[in-house]
Amino acid sequence: MQEKLFILPAREPTEPGHTSTHNLPAQLTPLIGREQEVAASSTLLRRPEVRLLTFTGTGGIGKTSLALRVATDLLDDFPDGVCLVLLAPISDPDLVIPTIAQTLAIKEVAVQSPLASLRSHLQHKHLLLLLDNFEQVVVAAPVLTDLLESCPFLKLLVTSREVLRLRGEHEYPVPSLTVPELQQQASIKGLAQYAAVVLFLQRAQAVKPDFHLTDANASSIAAICTRLDGLPLALELAAARLKHLSVRAILARLEHRFQVLTHGPQDVHERQRTLRNTIQWSYDLLSVQEQRLFRRLSVFVGGCTLEAIEALYKMLDGESMYVFDGVTSLIDKSLLQQGKQDGEGGEEPRYLMLETIREYGLEALTNNGEVEPTRHAHAEYYLVLAEEAELRLRGSQQAIWFDRVEREHGNLRAVLNWLLERGEEKESIERTLRLCGALWWFWEDHFKREGQTFLEQALARSEGVAVALRAKALWAAGNLVGKLGDFDRGEALCKESLALFREIGNTAGVGTAVLHLGILSFYRGTFTEARSQLEESLALLEEAGDKTGTGWSLFFLANAEICQGEYTKG
Repeated sequence: MQEKLFILPAREPTEPGHTSTHNLPAQLTPLIGREQEVAASSTLLRRPEVRLLTFTGTGGIGKTSLALRVATDLLDDFPDGVCLVLLAPISDPDLVIPTIAQTLAIKEVAVQSPLASLRSHLQHKHLLLLLDNFEQVVVAAPVLTDLLESCPFLKLLVTSREVLRLRGEHEYPVPSLTVPELQQQASIKGLAQYAAVVLFLQRAQAVKPDFHLTDANASSIAAICTRLDGLPLALELAAARLKHLSVRAILARLEHRFQVLTHGPQDVHERQRTLRNTIQWSYDLLSVQEQRLFRRLSVFVGGCTLEAIEALYKMLDGESMYVFDGVTSLIDKSLLQQGKQDGEGGEEPRYLMLETIREYGLEALTNNGEVEPTRHAHAEYYLVLAEEAELRLRGSQQAIWFDRVEREHGNLRAVLNWLLERGEEKESIERTLRLCGALWWFWEDHFKREGQTFLEQALARSEGVAVALRAKALWAAGNLVGKLGDFDRGEALCKESLALFREIGNTAGVGTAVLHLGILSFYRGTFTEARSQLEESLALLEEAGDKTGTGWSLFFLANAEICQGEYTKG
């Protein structure tokens, strides 16, 4: 039997003659059963009046895969490119515009808001933005209208579990894959016409190459595909079990699970209940150790390294011997994905969960009463990582460590949000201040406003904490605020930091606070004041043995002297 029906061959994202720029990933598997959807949605996006097209549907329905294929097919239609923006790692609606700008490599400008900078950049561009996983930031949807009104040649393709409810929006509900009618006699030829069956067979053969559709298994395969409602993610999870179970065994477990969970929660979509049940069914087939690992992995946002998982286990259990075998087992069972490798040598792979699966894992973590210790260990690992990165940034591996922190941005955000959610608890506030104090250099380059927001929230609760922690956070906040153009506020924060460091007799802290005051004066153009402050910081930081601070003092001092015409001295 030729199992080629409903298969759209993967098109290479870059073809000879392509001038359009894009960041679309190459697809490793063909898109199955979506010919009609690809054609219809592509036609919609080519219509001049369609500026915003939203793919809606439950998690696991295949919205992202469909959107990537459509975007790839439309590369020639957008001379200024097609850009994929991943929104799954963020939950704060205020980060939508900065995330789009960061993906487009638009630098933050002190005199412009992120939205103004983005509007300016896109105003005359014929560009398609693919915004993936918009559902958790849906309250930010109105800003998309602003972009579309300001940028007449811009088009948006959005994936979301719910419609955005915007003027001019065209919703395209992504349907399930076609499934057989169970009342009809299942035949090999007949089943090959259904996309859900073709996908199940393709994924089954990926784990069991000798698997085929036969008269003996046809009815069971038809039943599996139908009972899973043709949901691609559910079908892939079921097919992965063929490595260890027969088709009939899978069906028996599926039928039992659905009988128990027929009347699930009424506050979620029926298909979402089905998908949740499917993930639970897959979860129930794991060993106790695998289930524990699955739950713990759900705290990681945007993926993680094996080192991070092992560190989490050491903090929780005192050992991590099982971790690697458990990770590979979850990959085999399609509950975890191995992404691209970190580092120049590619020696450290990243592991990621699909968001729908991760959400289920978080539910299971909560139901098992494990959230508190797991979140605590997760926070401790990334706090240590951030503090090490701050030190390493002063050495020859600066670029490597910056990239590493950037890859972990989703996890660092998650830690800060969790710590801040804990209210006035002293330990949490101190850890928040430590983490913010370690990340100021990272925020300074890309995420000034985000860093400023985190620092302000932490400082607002910092009464009674260690003076040195509050003092460092103050000059870090002053630095970010100043870089955004509010020199008066930046100066006030740095002066408050300076007073605290003098109070505790911390020479290095005093020198650093004075250094940042000098930098603010330099950017203000008050060069005489800047020189006085920078000369003071230079002496203090040399005394403290801070080579990095000494270097920055010399750099800005020399530039201040040059700006005043003292070229030889500078």
